[in-house]
Amino acid sequence: MFGFRNRRNGTVIWASALAVMTLLLAPVARADLPAPVTDDAYMPVDPAEAKLGQLLFYDPILSGNRNISCATCHHPRFGTGDGVSLSLGEGGIGLGPERHVDPANVPEQRVPRNATGLFNLGAREFTVLFHDGRIEVDPSRPGGLRTPLDEDMTQGFANLLSAQTMFPVLSPDEMAGHYSENDVSKAVRLGRITGEGGAWDLIAKRVSAIEAYRTSFETVYPEIAEGREIAFTDISNAIAAFIAEEWRSDTSPFDAHLRGEEVLSGKAAEGMDLFYGKAACSSCHSGAFQTDHKFHAMGVPQIGPGKAARFESYVRDDGRMRVTGREEDRFAFRTPSLRNVTATAPYGHSGAYKDLRLFVEAHANPRGLAYDPTQAVLPDLQGVSDWAVVEDPTATQAILDVAWEGVPLSSQEIDAIMAFLESLSDPVALEGRMGVPQSVPSGLPVDR
Repeated sequence: MFGFRNRRNGTVIWASALAVMTLLLAPVARADLPAPVTDDAYMPVDPAEAKLGQLLFYDPILSGNRNISCATCHHPRFGTGDGVSLSLGEGGIGLGPERHVDPANVPEQRVPRNATGLFNLGAREFTVLFHDGRIEVDPSRPGGLRTPLDEDMTQGFANLLSAQTMFPVLSPDEMAGHYSENDVSKAVRLGRITGEGGAWDLIAKRVSAIEAYRTSFETVYPEIAEGREIAFTDISNAIAAFIAEEWRSDTSPFDAHLRGEEVLSGKAAEGMDLFYGKAACSSCHSGAFQTDHKFHAMGVPQIGPGKAARFESYVRDDGRMRVTGREEDRFAFRTPSLRNVTATAPYGHSGAYKDLRLFVEAHANPRGLAYDPTQAVLPDLQGVSDWAVVEDPTATQAILDVAWEGVPLSSQEIDAIMAFLESLSDPVALEGRMGVPQSVPSGLPVDR
């Protein structure tokens, strides 16, 4: 037992050793730390719907040539990314950094932006998605969403996470296939997306033709059992339910610290103090999932083809400006969540850094470090220009001119921040709750 004397009246308060240790180890309250994540932070998920979505997520039947699934670019083996800077979608063979060009179907270009992680996208606070935020919750719109597509094309999606699936299946470089390769890519080329014979309708009919899928959809959605045809939005809604359930991430050591169940100590605690203090990381990486969901110009090197329409000749990526048209948004990109960040390499909207420590160093001093191109992970693709912006001093300087100034950090301080970032790793989410299915109803190969 330990005694503590009250300075006011001289009385002694006795406490057990366990109580004293609990008091000493209790996390110090900080006004700048987020509140613990609770169940209320997430949308509810129907387990049967999530199970159906799991099969669809891993089934290549959703791609034009039946050779690419959602998991090809968002696989749990690579932290729900694909382990490369810029993906090879249509025309690629294999998984992750081993993915390579199909000599019989050479890709026209790389996917222009890094495949983002999928952790916590079922949380209610994620109301804007993609690096440039081109899809966003907007209650003033008829479908409740703002997207580059027409208003009638947003009807039927259960939420923003569901709606984001509308884009990869329409992209020739991602899943649709090139212009004359299949019925889906031909429909996309003609601008036929919705309605009978549109790209989404063709995909839905493929799925509906498989008895096992048909039975599952009838079980999950009663109106389909009553005679309504399976729609592409049903497929999207199921996939969204799976992503929300599979990669919910709120059981990391940092979460345990916020809940008072454990205490971060040592380098991780030092890194947390820097993150929420001197290093100013939390000025953008704020909130429960370390993102303010806003857009910032951070000076990340631009590699790859850039983001441009087919008729445009430049290779830069203007980021948020492509959505808003505002000059002040040029080279600004959405703040990514840092949950499980140590598993989601490469980093940056262009995937310019494979090493997280080097990325953090560059983040802290964006205008003072020369970019090392060996940091990129780019499967060989002949005939493309990956370094046009990096090798152009004027183009590179334009990116740096609007970048934040950074906060100089010592090597020891970087060590501490790295330790804190590791505390954001959640073994439950990284493992996944349902995992990769052994097979899918289409009988097509599953990326494992």
